[in-house]
Amino acid sequence: MASHEGPALTPSTSKPPRSELKIRVLSAIVMIVLALGTAYWGGWPFALFWLAAGIAIMVEWTDMTGVEPRRAVQTVFGLGALALTVLFLSGASFAVGALTAVTALVLGTLLTKGSDSKLWAASGFAYAIVIVLVPPMIRAYPGVGVLGLIWMFAVVWATDITAYFTGRAIGGPKLCPAISPKKTWSGFFGGLFAATLAGFLVVWVGERFGVTHSFHPWGTIALSMVASIASQIGDLGESALKRHCDVKDSSHLIPGHGGVMDRLDGFWAVALIAGLVLLVASGVA
Repeated sequence: MASHEGPALTPSTSKPPRSELKIRVLSAIVMIVLALGTAYWGGWPFALFWLAAGIAIMVEWTDMTGVEPRRAVQTVFGLGALALTVLFLSGASFAVGALTAVTALVLGTLLTKGSDSKLWAASGFAYAIVIVLVPPMIRAYPGVGVLGLIWMFAVVWATDITAYFTGRAIGGPKLCPAISPKKTWSGFFGGLFAATLAGFLVVWVGERFGVTHSFHPWGTIALSMVASIASQIGDLGESALKRHCDVKDSSHLIPGHGGVMDRLDGFWAVALIAGLVLLVASGVA
């Protein structure tokens, strides 16, 4: 998640201390190496990486929203996510996976106290499952595979990085000041342009290296644009949740970066779109 910042106006927007910046950079490098390394490896290592990310997101969501009894609900949802990962890796049918997901969702929700908290609990599990299942689905899908994952990473990273620097350099009208006062329209369009170009280049370079894929050039451009917009909406959505819960970060799990949700909010939105596209393409949805 990146802030589309305009020029610094107050001391609070000054550059972070060098030591903090170093921690952020090192943490980012570790996360990138793990994401790309497990993507190349595939199989259990890759699925377990995203299972851990999804469980972390579910824990952060239920912690922020005050779901009770917290640890019991988190345990039920965590076991549900684990079961879904095992079923996916063992080649279980969509119907079995869907039944397992619904069962975990119902059990965890019924266990939660309070009608509002039940809604927060259910939505947290549903949110996390997108992260648990979609990346392995993309990795295993014929004609998409690793290239599809690299496309997702490229679109999200290009959106975040370019939006941040474009917003700082140009500034201008705010995108959604009520939710995230630092984001600008210049950052939005800068991120959109960079993500569209990055998404197209990933597929183009993959084709030049002989990677077999099912991407169409114009379809890639269109989907990259949609994904970039979705990534920025996902970013705003998580900002709105944190504002509602009155927290700065979803957690302090990642040094210098906050929580897993803080890093994957945009990726989550792109994963949701990619998952829906795969379901439609496979004739399930």
